[in-house]
Amino acid sequence: MMIVYINWNVDPQIIKLFGIFSIGYYGLLFVTGLFIGYLIVKQIYLKEKVPIEDVEKLAVFIFIGTLVGARLGHCLFYEPAYYFKHPLDIILPFNWDTGGKFEFTGYQGLASHGGAIGVLTAIILYCRKYHFDLLWVFDRVAIGAPATGAFIRFGNFMNSEIIGEPTGTNFGIVFQRVDLLPRHPTQLYEAFSYLTIFLVLQWFYSNKKIKRQDGYIFGLFLIMLFGVRFILEFLKINQVDFENGMILNMGQLLSIPFILSGIGLILWKKNPCA
Repeated sequence: MMIVYINWNVDPQIIKLFGIFSIGYYGLLFVTGLFIGYLIVKQIYLKEKVPIEDVEKLAVFIFIGTLVGARLGHCLFYEPAYYFKHPLDIILPFNWDTGGKFEFTGYQGLASHGGAIGVLTAIILYCRKYHFDLLWVFDRVAIGAPATGAFIRFGNFMNSEIIGEPTGTNFGIVFQRVDLLPRHPTQLYEAFSYLTIFLVLQWFYSNKKIKRQDGYIFGLFLIMLFGVRFILEFLKINQVDFENGMILNMGQLLSIPFILSGIGLILWKKNPCA
């Protein structure tokens, strides 16, 4: 039988400085994704002749909202028992081992659903402070957000994390840092799905023949992105042990409110096409 799987054993760390600080693929791709999302939204603001200062202020709100939301989401959704006992570990990006050695670890655990909630909260605060229409901003950020998400998933792939179930065939990726079974590269499935969603939303935004009300693109974004997330969760291994006895895992349960919100928004903004 022909063997067609790919062995994957990339060191997540690009460089380690002084045995303390390290630069990893995940962090680099996370920041790259945020920057690319910013550039996309910036071009939209420029196209619509909105002052560039406004998108720069928005970028600060979203950057903080993403990090705070993603970190709190992981701690509260996936490991609440641990972090209730060790609350400082939520905010401290370093630790000391049993020998008293200091090590900068970064934030080990970020949840995309928490990041989404953090971004939505940040945009609400931004609109209230600078008097922007909320759905108008949601629509434009929604176009850049899938590109950011794609790069974050590429970072997960480099880390050999959020992996899929074994394929049961010779097809797949062997994540050698985990085991020697060919598995679904669900990080790549998700990343390329997000890039496709970005192209679809960009088309809806650019197509002048489509009449749409503010909030329509955002509704599509919620349905497509979290719909993809819901479906692909069936191919992923569970992230934490308590999910093993659940019919739907935590990622799916957290996706449902976003999908329903998107459907509700589309129904509210019905008749987008003339």
